[in-house]
Amino acid sequence: MELMLAYDHSRNSRIALDIVKRLFATERPNVTLISVIEVPGSTSSSEDEMFRQQYQEQKDGAEKAAAELVAAGFTAKVLFAEGDARKMILRATEERRPDLLVIARHSHKPDSNFITRHLDALVEEFDHMTFGSVSAFLARRAQCPLLIVPTHTQ
Repeated sequence: MELMLAYDHSRNSRIALDIVKRLFATERPNVTLISVIEVPGSTSSSEDEMFRQQYQEQKDGAEKAAAELVAAGFTAKVLFAEGDARKMILRATEERRPDLLVIARHSHKPDSNFITRHLDALVEEFDHMTFGSVSAFLARRAQCPLLIVPTHTQ
Protein backbone atom coordinates (compact mmCIF):
# COMPACT_ATOMS: atom_id res chain seq x y z
CA MET A 1 0.00 0.00 0.00
CA GLU A 2 1.25 3.46 -0.92
CA LEU A 3 0.24 6.22 1.49
CA MET A 4 0.99 9.94 1.15
CA LEU A 5 1.00 12.20 4.21
CA ALA A 6 0.95 15.99 3.87
CA TYR A 7 3.49 17.06 6.49
CA ASP A 8 4.71 20.52 7.46
CA HIS A 9 5.92 19.74 11.00
CA SER A 10 3.07 21.72 12.53
CA ARG A 11 1.09 20.52 15.53
CA ASN A 12 -1.66 19.39 13.18
CA SER A 13 0.60 17.37 10.89
CA ARG A 14 2.16 15.67 13.92
CA ILE A 15 -1.36 14.65 14.97
CA ALA A 16 -1.88 13.18 11.47
CA LEU A 17 1.48 11.38 11.74
CA ASP A 18 0.38 9.78 15.02
CA ILE A 19 -2.93 8.73 13.43
CA VAL A 20 -1.07 7.10 10.51
CA LYS A 21 1.20 5.20 12.88
CA ARG A 22 -1.78 4.00 14.91
CA LEU A 23 -4.22 3.18 12.07
CA PHE A 24 -1.68 1.47 9.84
CA ALA A 25 0.53 -0.21 12.46
CA THR A 26 -0.23 -3.71 11.15
CA GLU A 27 -0.22 -2.90 7.41
CA ARG A 28 2.89 -0.70 7.54
CA PRO A 29 2.43 0.90 4.11
CA ASN A 30 5.09 2.75 2.17
CA VAL A 31 4.68 6.36 3.32
CA THR A 32 5.70 9.40 1.33
CA LEU A 33 5.67 12.58 3.38
CA ILE A 34 4.95 15.52 1.08
CA SER A 35 6.30 18.71 2.64
CA VAL A 36 5.52 21.97 0.85
CA ILE A 37 7.31 25.22 1.56
CA GLU A 38 5.25 28.21 0.45
CA VAL A 39 7.48 30.74 -1.28
CA PRO A 40 7.22 34.28 0.14
CA GLY A 41 5.79 37.02 -2.02
CA SER A 42 8.49 39.56 -1.28
CA THR A 43 12.18 39.40 -2.08
CA SER A 44 13.55 41.42 0.85
CA SER A 45 16.62 40.01 2.56
CA SER A 46 14.78 39.65 5.88
CA GLU A 47 12.06 37.57 4.21
CA ASP A 48 14.73 35.50 2.45
CA GLU A 49 16.26 34.71 5.83
CA MET A 50 12.86 33.85 7.31
CA PHE A 51 12.19 31.58 4.32
CA ARG A 52 15.54 29.80 4.75
CA GLN A 53 14.86 29.33 8.45
CA GLN A 54 11.33 28.01 7.83
CA TYR A 55 12.59 25.74 5.07
CA GLN A 56 15.30 24.27 7.30
CA GLU A 57 12.93 23.75 10.25
CA GLN A 58 10.33 22.12 8.04
CA LYS A 59 12.95 19.96 6.28
CA ASP A 60 14.43 18.81 9.60
CA GLY A 61 10.95 18.12 10.98
CA ALA A 62 9.87 16.09 7.95
CA GLU A 63 13.08 14.05 7.99
CA LYS A 64 12.60 13.42 11.72
CA ALA A 65 9.00 12.29 11.07
CA ALA A 66 10.20 9.91 8.34
CA ALA A 67 12.80 8.49 10.74
CA GLU A 68 10.05 8.04 13.33
CA LEU A 69 8.00 6.04 10.80
CA VAL A 70 11.01 3.90 9.88
CA ALA A 71 11.67 3.20 13.57
CA ALA A 72 8.04 2.02 13.83
CA GLY A 73 8.57 -0.44 10.95
CA PHE A 74 7.22 1.62 8.06
CA THR A 75 9.03 2.43 4.84
CA ALA A 76 9.19 6.21 4.55
CA LYS A 77 10.62 8.91 2.31
CA VAL A 78 10.23 12.67 2.11
CA LEU A 79 9.24 14.63 -0.97
CA PHE A 80 9.88 18.39 -0.78
CA ALA A 81 8.15 20.98 -2.96
CA GLU A 82 8.02 24.77 -3.11
CA GLY A 83 4.90 26.74 -4.02
CA ASP A 84 1.20 26.71 -3.28
CA ALA A 85 0.57 23.79 -0.88
CA ARG A 86 -2.76 22.88 -2.47
CA LYS A 87 -1.34 22.66 -5.98
CA MET A 88 1.90 20.94 -5.00
CA ILE A 89 0.12 18.24 -2.97
CA LEU A 90 -2.37 17.70 -5.78
CA ARG A 91 0.46 17.41 -8.31
CA ALA A 92 2.26 14.92 -6.06
CA THR A 93 -0.85 12.73 -5.85
CA GLU A 94 -1.25 12.87 -9.64
CA GLU A 95 2.38 11.88 -10.20
CA ARG A 96 2.77 9.30 -7.40
CA ARG A 97 -0.77 7.86 -7.39
CA PRO A 98 -0.96 6.91 -3.69
CA ASP A 99 -3.66 4.56 -2.44
CA LEU A 100 -4.53 7.12 0.23
CA LEU A 101 -3.69 10.75 0.97
CA VAL A 102 -3.73 11.76 4.63
CA ILE A 103 -3.93 15.43 5.58
CA ALA A 104 -4.65 17.22 8.83
CA ARG A 105 -7.54 19.62 8.86
CA HIS A 106 -6.22 23.08 9.51
CA SER A 107 -7.29 24.44 12.85
CA HIS A 108 -6.02 26.47 15.72
CA LYS A 109 -5.87 25.09 19.20
CA PRO A 110 -9.18 26.12 20.77
CA ASP A 111 -9.09 28.92 23.26
CA SER A 112 -11.22 28.74 26.36
CA ASN A 113 -12.40 32.30 25.74
CA PHE A 114 -15.92 32.27 24.24
CA ILE A 115 -15.43 35.38 22.10
CA THR A 116 -12.05 34.24 20.74
CA ARG A 117 -13.44 30.82 19.78
CA HIS A 118 -16.28 32.41 17.83
CA LEU A 119 -14.02 34.96 16.13
CA ASP A 120 -11.62 32.16 15.12
CA ALA A 121 -14.54 30.15 13.72
CA LEU A 122 -15.74 33.17 11.75
CA VAL A 123 -12.27 33.84 10.31
CA GLU A 124 -11.85 30.15 9.43
CA GLU A 125 -15.24 30.10 7.69
CA PHE A 126 -14.39 33.29 5.78
CA ASP A 127 -11.05 31.77 4.68
CA HIS A 128 -12.86 28.66 3.50
CA MET A 129 -15.49 30.62 1.57
CA THR A 130 -13.06 32.99 -0.12
CA PHE A 131 -9.81 31.10 -0.57
CA GLY A 132 -10.63 27.49 0.29
CA SER A 133 -8.60 25.44 2.67
CA VAL A 134 -6.00 22.92 1.57
CA SER A 135 -8.15 19.99 2.70
CA ALA A 136 -11.29 21.37 1.00
CA PHE A 137 -9.33 21.97 -2.22
CA LEU A 138 -7.94 18.43 -2.18
CA ALA A 139 -11.30 16.89 -1.27
CA ARG A 140 -12.72 18.39 -4.47
CA ARG A 141 -9.81 17.57 -6.77
CA ALA A 142 -7.68 14.63 -5.58
CA GLN A 143 -8.14 11.49 -7.63
CA CYS A 144 -7.26 9.21 -4.73
CA PRO A 145 -9.03 8.48 -1.43
CA LEU A 146 -8.47 11.22 1.13
CA LEU A 147 -8.40 10.95 4.91
CA ILE A 148 -8.82 14.35 6.60
CA VAL A 149 -7.72 14.11 10.23
CA PRO A 150 -9.60 16.39 12.65
CA THR A 151 -7.23 18.26 14.93
CA HIS A 152 -9.49 20.08 17.37
CA THR A 153 -9.01 19.08 20.98
CA GLN A 154 -12.07 19.39 23.14
